[in-house]
Amino acid sequence: MKLKKLIVGAAIALLMPITAPAKELEKVVASWLPIMQTTAYYVALEEGLFEQAGIEIVSHKFGNPNQIIDSLVSGQADFGPPGAAAGIAMLAESRFPGTFKVFGLQGGGIKVDLINDGLIVKADSNIKSLKDLKGKTLGTVPGIQWQTIARHLVRLNGLDPDKDVRVTAVSVPLQVPSVVAGSVDATLSLEPVGSIAAASGDAERAMVNPCAVFITDPFYSGAAVLTTKFIKERPEVARKVVEVIDTATRMVNADFDKYKKVIPKYTAIKAEQLDLLAKPYLRPFDELNETDFDSYQAFVDVFYKEGVLKEPIDIRTKILTWDDFK
Repeated sequence: MKLKKLIVGAAIALLMPITAPAKELEKVVASWLPIMQTTAYYVALEEGLFEQAGIEIVSHKFGNPNQIIDSLVSGQADFGPPGAAAGIAMLAESRFPGTFKVFGLQGGGIKVDLINDGLIVKADSNIKSLKDLKGKTLGTVPGIQWQTIARHLVRLNGLDPDKDVRVTAVSVPLQVPSVVAGSVDATLSLEPVGSIAAASGDAERAMVNPCAVFITDPFYSGAAVLTTKFIKERPEVARKVVEVIDTATRMVNADFDKYKKVIPKYTAIKAEQLDLLAKPYLRPFDELNETDFDSYQAFVDVFYKEGVLKEPIDIRTKILTWDDFK
């Protein structure tokens, strides 16, 4: 009887379907900044696009763009989602050649009528342009990128950034409160700071897109970047990251009103401020063109003009290609 039970049990076991173990997700570390340029990343997270591609994201938020690039250079992160500092990435490339590949650009422009940055002032301020900053304090996003941009814009407007204007770092969440409190007279700020300022009623944009006005139109201060280490060690996973971000970017571009509802979860924007939110100009990898490259080059050239870069950088050699995954 015992033998009969064993035989029956074995037969039943053979008839049962064999379930393969679930494939383990590939862990990928991302470092990001809580700004509008990062919107495609927020959507990719909320829509589960990474999981669908077999990727588990370890997500690290930073308040300083330098920290994002530092985490990538040091090997603590695999990629910087849209909104990573486009200029700082090239400064890091100049010190550590072959560290990055750029696979997307983010910003704004006059011709495309999309806002990237603004000169933020108190609602009753007499500052109407950069030329009005003489003897004033101008706050910027922390880090060498926006410090350099601010100094360059001040210089282009006939002022000496070492004598006429005090340029100081102010963390993104504190920019509007600092302007309202009078700690600084103005800030050169990325979205959504301008939208927050306009919604508050206590501050406003004295200028819209000053970077596009004076440097290049469109203006891309943000980039999506992969480390070459990530590409070389896990090319298929790196390729999937690019495809996910491209998919999310197209989703946001096609229906920003639908997807902007996720932004309060990741930035200082409040749900009641969404109607005032400015749509970012997001360029996916598979749509980058010569206009984008020329604009990015013009921006990076600012660092050479300001003496931050010792030699010019040809950004076209830093743009990702599909062949990089082979």
